[in-house]
Amino acid sequence: MPSVNLEYPTQPYSKVNRYGSRASYALETIHQIVNTCPILHVSFTVPNSPFPMILPMIGQMGSFARPSADTGDVLELYLHGYVSSRIMNLSRKADGEGEEHGLPICVAATHLDGLVLSLTPNSHSYNYRSAALFGYATLVTDVEEKLYAMRLITDSVVRDRYRHTRVPPNAAEMQSTSVLRVRITAGSAKIRSGLPKDDRGDMENQEVLDRVWTGVFPVHYTIGEPVPGPYNRVKGLPGYLDEFRTGFNEDSRDGAVQAAMTVEEEGKAKVGDD
Repeated sequence: MPSVNLEYPTQPYSKVNRYGSRASYALETIHQIVNTCPILHVSFTVPNSPFPMILPMIGQMGSFARPSADTGDVLELYLHGYVSSRIMNLSRKADGEGEEHGLPICVAATHLDGLVLSLTPNSHSYNYRSAALFGYATLVTDVEEKLYAMRLITDSVVRDRYRHTRVPPNAAEMQSTSVLRVRITAGSAKIRSGLPKDDRGDMENQEVLDRVWTGVFPVHYTIGEPVPGPYNRVKGLPGYLDEFRTGFNEDSRDGAVQAAMTVEEEGKAKVGDD
């Protein structure tokens, strides 16, 4: 853990403007949101296309040079995909010398923690945690770093899964898979938590208060009962998988409930502002 709480520099393209009091530029906050998000949405521009491209991808923050670094440290984002995919080809072409070499990309991660039901439709909201990263993507060419990233990403999906599979990847798997290393230049997070908030006029309307239910439905991912594959020969669920499933579900549920019960600091948001 760094001795100081590090933050990304605020850039015009990364600054949270609407309800900026809910923003965070802390590395630890942003990296935690990214690392716990099952799907990242990665956007980039494509030559000769009128529209930007956006892809759902799996990724994880990490540091090959400092594997023990935690989420409060300066980290890079690793993404993996098929060797000849468009983003890999564009990153390969953009890889050059200089401070800003690589393919410029934006990465978005979002968690939904609750449905916030207020007195009026306009005051309804979500409890959520969202993060955006901005950086330059280059292909990982070092074999050891590529294996590090593949293990990092695999274990981010199911804890400790990598070493419990047939590893290392064979030559065909290594050849068909590419890994991107994204050097992050800026990032931001925006978080909403707590109970409903309504305008004073509605709060003073006794008829509305008596008629409309208000509150929060916590929302969270749940890993269901495992379904063995057609050629599975392992009897019962291995302990590491059972522990992962139980811990994941407990943490997911507790986090969503805690988000609903969190009281926002005075002045962070006006009544009805979500």
